[in-house]
Amino acid sequence: MAELLRIEEPPPTPSPAPSPQWSAFLELGFRPLYLAGCFWGALSVALWIFAPGLLTARLPGVIWHAHEMLWGFVATIAVGFLLTAGTNWTGINPLKGPALGGLGLLWALARVGYLVPGSVPFWLAATCELLFFAWAAVALGRAVYGARSRRNYGVPLLVLALGVSDGLFLLAVWQGDYALLMQHLGTGLLMMALIALLVARRVIPFFAMRALPGLEMPMHTRSGHVQLAASGLAIMCGLLGWPQASAALLAAAGAIALIQVVAWKPWAVLRVPLLWILYLGYAALGAGLLVAAAQSAGWVLRIAWPVHVIGVAGFSVLIIGMVTRTALGHLGRPLRADGLIVACYGLVIAAAALRLLALLPTAWTQALLHASVGAWVLGFGLYLWRFLPMMIRPRMGQPAPAIRSAPLPARAPR
Repeated sequence: MAELLRIEEPPPTPSPAPSPQWSAFLELGFRPLYLAGCFWGALSVALWIFAPGLLTARLPGVIWHAHEMLWGFVATIAVGFLLTAGTNWTGINPLKGPALGGLGLLWALARVGYLVPGSVPFWLAATCELLFFAWAAVALGRAVYGARSRRNYGVPLLVLALGVSDGLFLLAVWQGDYALLMQHLGTGLLMMALIALLVARRVIPFFAMRALPGLEMPMHTRSGHVQLAASGLAIMCGLLGWPQASAALLAAAGAIALIQVVAWKPWAVLRVPLLWILYLGYAALGAGLLVAAAQSAGWVLRIAWPVHVIGVAGFSVLIIGMVTRTALGHLGRPLRADGLIVACYGLVIAAAALRLLALLPTAWTQALLHASVGAWVLGFGLYLWRFLPMMIRPRMGQPAPAIRSAPLPARAPR
């Protein structure tokens, strides 16, 4: 898996800002899906807190919020990243142009459909969303298997499994089985955590050693394999109704993540915001897995704790770091965080901290929740304000390497 996410960007060269182009916007998966995911992440949270009366469809209230944050926001960013990374590890662009636009349209129709009351809009939305994940998985599979990139054969299957967990959640919603839908929410959350562990463990050391010449750190290949195996087995044990076994495996995966962060020399990146934000998100993800282990073992009664530690403190902090670092690289921009980008980081971190404090039973719960939402919306809003003009324009400076849209020959390098 070492070559999985080696995102090699040519060094940027100064040139006048090009004009917006549809062909540029639909060139790579990160462009439309980063923007769509971050926009929806901000808007959906605002709707959930400030306009809950609009959430009267078949996915009501907190169920809609949980679904949209995991499969509408976090998973969308993950798919955008993997479609883009696929161009680097296979030499094949999984989706571009009208095909990528069609994928984005499916995503948008699902978001709208879940807000419209009635059975027909619900099933149309569910169909569009499941097609979104299936299409992304097939496109990734075509690139990975066409290039015979054996080290990456599991990636399309993980995206497909994420879609399956979504389908099971939606089916439980239709059946009105709250206990079952919460189980499938947990499955989807851990499936997304497995993908995040896979991605982050590869890119963080690579980005750090590239940004800081002379810095050496372990890739943790063996411990990473153990970590991924433990995460996968924890999901299986949870589905089989073995909570104690699942708790032990989740604790192992979380502990490994925290050990990895320490081994990556976090003190060396304190002056590099593009790096420490990723370290912080990965550490929070590891802590979230430990909280999930405690919840599975019966030590934490409220499922809201692992959901928010993993989802808000882990996924969201990783996301704001990834959607800035990888976008800057692929857009040919200097790999440094200016004041506005650092402000985005601070706001998302503050939103995560305030949201966790709001879980405590205090008189300040409502005020903390509103403050968290304000910081969240502002953080992702600033990201969109900064990156939208870049995303709709061609890459600055030296063009990105040509990416083929057909499978490689049979003897292509692995």
